[in-house]
Amino acid sequence: NHIYTKEFPHSLEGFARDWLYYLAPRSITSWDVLKRMFLEKFFPASRTTAIRKYILGIRQLGGESLYEYLERFKKLCASCPHHQIYEQLLLQYFYEGLNSMERSMIDAASGGALGDMTLAEARHLIEKMASNSQ
Repeated sequence: NHIYTKEFPHSLEGFARDWLYYLAPRSITSWDVLKRMFLEKFFPASRTTAIRKYILGIRQLGGESLYEYLERFKKLCASCPHHQIYEQLLLQYFYEGLNSMERSMIDAASGGALGDMTLAEARHLIEKMASNSQ
């Protein structure tokens, strides 16, 4: 955690870097404190709630390939790294948002048992199918 605290400032630019350097001296006592303060400043609860709602209700757009949908889903999840949604639920929301044709293809490729696969197996299958849809 000490390494995170020391290296984190080097990853910041612009307003975020200024914010960090203008904090009161000795206000950062640990990585957890720094992380909490940063998230409160740059990811307010209202933004987190809005992104969580988008994740929960994501749908594949008309004409969007599996690859494009997966990339959009990943970017959405990455835009709020503290969304606190379990990986298994993320997979479920992604799957439920697929159009019926893509869902049928994934069902066929998984033998109708995507839910019985491990999370790693299911992710691998989806990644492989998405890369083939580019």
